Amino acid sequence: GFSSYNGGGMNGTSTMMDFLEEPLPGVGTYEDFNTIDWVREKSRDRDRHREITSRSKESTWALIHSVSDAFSGWLLMLLIGLLAGSLAGLIDISAHWMTDLKEGVCLAGFWFNHEHCCWKSNTTFTDRDKCPEWKSWSQLILGHGEGAFAYILNYFMYVIWALLFSLLAVLLVKGFAPYACGSGIPEIKTILSGFIIRGYLGKWTLIIKTITLVLAVSSGLSLGKEGPLVHVACCCGNILCHLFTKYRKNEAKRREVLSAAAAAGVSVAFGAPIGGVLFSLEEVSYYFPLKTLWRSFFAALVAAFTLRSINPFGNSRLVLFYVEFHMPWHLLELVPFILLGIFGGLWGAFFIRSNIAWCRRRKTTKLGKYPVLEVFVVTAITALLAFPNEYTRMSTSELISELFNDCGILDSSKLCEYVNDFNSTKGDDLPDRAAGPGVYTAMWQLALALIMKVFITIFTFGMKVPSGLFIPSMAVGAIAGRLLGVAVEQLAYYHHDWAIFSGWCSQGADCITPGLYAMVGAAACLGGVTRMTVSLVVIMFELTGGLEYIVPLMAAAMTSKWVADAIGREGIYDAHIRLNGYPFLEAKEEFSHKTLAMDVMRPRRNDPPLTVITQDSMTVEDVETIINETTYSGYPVVVSRESQRLVGFVLRRDLIISIENARKKQDGIVSTSIIYFTDHSPPLPPSSPSMLKLRSILDLSPFTVTDQTPMEIVVDIFRKLGLRQCLVTHNGKLLGIITKKDVLKHIAQLANQDPDSILFN
Repeated sequence: GFSSYNGGGMNGTSTMMDFLEEPLPGVGTYEDFNTIDWVREKSRDRDRHREITSRSKESTWALIHSVSDAFSGWLLMLLIGLLAGSLAGLIDISAHWMTDLKEGVCLAGFWFNHEHCCWKSNTTFTDRDKCPEWKSWSQLILGHGEGAFAYILNYFMYVIWALLFSLLAVLLVKGFAPYACGSGIPEIKTILSGFIIRGYLGKWTLIIKTITLVLAVSSGLSLGKEGPLVHVACCCGNILCHLFTKYRKNEAKRREVLSAAAAAGVSVAFGAPIGGVLFSLEEVSYYFPLKTLWRSFFAALVAAFTLRSINPFGNSRLVLFYVEFHMPWHLLELVPFILLGIFGGLWGAFFIRSNIAWCRRRKTTKLGKYPVLEVFVVTAITALLAFPNEYTRMSTSELISELFNDCGILDSSKLCEYVNDFNSTKGDDLPDRAAGPGVYTAMWQLALALIMKVFITIFTFGMKVPSGLFIPSMAVGAIAGRLLGVAVEQLAYYHHDWAIFSGWCSQGADCITPGLYAMVGAAACLGGVTRMTVSLVVIMFELTGGLEYIVPLMAAAMTSKWVADAIGREGIYDAHIRLNGYPFLEAKEEFSHKTLAMDVMRPRRNDPPLTVITQDSMTVEDVETIINETTYSGYPVVVSRESQRLVGFVLRRDLIISIENARKKQDGIVSTSIIYFTDHSPPLPPSSPSMLKLRSILDLSPFTVTDQTPMEIVVDIFRKLGLRQCLVTHNGKLLGIITKKDVLKHIAQLANQDPDSILFN
């Protein structure tokens, strides 16, 4: 808003002073932990766009400026994609190397991870992990890798490295960027709905999150880098917004950019550009116009290809877990796929309840005061339990990749140790065979890994280190799916004459693919925890390249969502938003209660009257007293206290800045100066002090509803227009005010939740 001030002359006439041509610095901006005014921000952008369009007809330079303004959005998307992709590549390469560092080192160059170290080795395909260039810690220190002492030394080094990485991560977060911990998605979802959290997407958060994400993943904790990569990409988007005035000065426009950045984050996390855009649309974005859809897709594509060019041989190929199943699925297999969906829904609901209970306990007890000790204990337990089991010792991404794998002739994994019968082999297709001792050993190890992952993830998610939930959830589902897949495969092998198998699974046929069950289980568990549906299925098919398996994936994802929703309506991110008390108004939930605006507005019966400012009868001192005695973010302006006829609404921050500025820069403004919010001010007596005219900061069209408006409509208005507050009138007279916080408290009360859990405005 533009501020102009009027000073009263000694001759009794008021002289209009327009000494500030530019907007006052700070007017129209927002304080920390407050919600933006979407209507005002969009209106400002429309005015700015209209002005640029009209000027473009006046000169060539103005036309060039108009074209550059239109193109700036696409340029910003390009920069976000390049920066997010580059950082993701750096994180991926570093995490891969540091994960392998826990087990040994490469003699050809300490900077090579295990896989890169053995590239040039002449070892056979089956012994590809035992190349002479790679030495375990026992081989390096003792000179040999066999025997009990060598095992204990390797065990000790694994635990020490894990503790070192996790402690370094938590100390960096605690010391430099407290906002760098956790997944970041609940906060980003809240920020995209219009909430301000200063520093959450700042440069320090970006630097520390990038470093500590590598350390946390490398420590072997049950967490993933996928969620935090969305936070990293949004930090990139927020920082790059400062290069363009259009996005730097408008909070609503900046949130369009952050929606696209979130899509780029998912794209680099999974190599899934389409899934990234759908995830941003379905899961995190509050306002997602059509142009943002195309820009998001562009940013996601740029990010994915940047990552691929930086790390072409890592786990970041165009697909993260490439699968090639040789046999199509059968309709009857939908039964076990739906069973996996039920398991995913039950696991999701169990995880959310347990994790929220643990996080609440962390906040309300002394446990929360010792984040470093908590990380130390959880890392120590994880490392001690993980090392003896090869499926928990390997990185979670490697584990998922192995579980998705369809056994071929050359596979040396224990999961592929079947009793061989190659007489009926056709090309790469292997018939269903009897499980060998390796498969049974792998099943026991996977069952133990499943139990460990289910419980340890509850305590890991929410600690003061960067922690994503996508990969741990997928790992739980993939293990359960592989176990079920092998069980069905062996059932079909030994009982191929049963009615359910006889039509399609004859003896010697390759009909059951355990890797497919692992893939479906992974989707089911991820869906149960996050409640994603369409975006989840698209991410899964982009992740694996398995387009023909959309129906099994969809069946499992929908079943897991229905089962989890039947137990509890909230996904993990919404549950953490509620736990932290953020003012997030969920757009997907229906409001079906028959309450009215008068039941929710303040002041209530027996409350002191509503704090208002009159349009032409209050002094600077009166207004400053109101500001000092209340904490409201704005005040209704009325004609007079007697009439209570509404004139408009003025924000507290704008008032403070305008009064402070007038006292410094305008002669004659004192505590007894009258503040006018009217268009025309009356002539002043010769002896009176200068007047202060503040009509320019007054919102003359605040949203109003009558006291009889159903709350169903009020909630809808708040959701769809992104309002901060709404004034309540009766026959044109001001009765009260409803803020976003009041709406959230009312919804919480009706759901039998604690209304005081909503902490912010």
